Amino acid sequence: MGPEQQDLPEWWNWELELTPHVLKRMEDRDFNEVDLRTMLEHALGHRPDAVEGRWIIEARHQRRRWQIIVEPDELERLLVVVTAYPMTR
Repeated sequence: MGPEQQDLPEWWNWELELTPHVLKRMEDRDFNEVDLRTMLEHALGHRPDAVEGRWIIEARHQRRRWQIIVEPDELERLLVVVTAYPMTR
């Protein structure tokens, strides 16, 4: 189950914008936009990234933990997906 609705930032449900980088990673890491949207819908949590203005969303996919890096675009009200990757053990 994803984070509690009251704990979600305003940008959580904004329309997604996929960067060329994440589109390339989809191919490399064997996931697609539907997988990405499912991971976001069932996210385990989120926290600020080391890069200011970016967030790490923790999720599961293919029985593994993943991190999705997003950057909310306040002006356009878009949630820009920068990259996504499985966690190594």
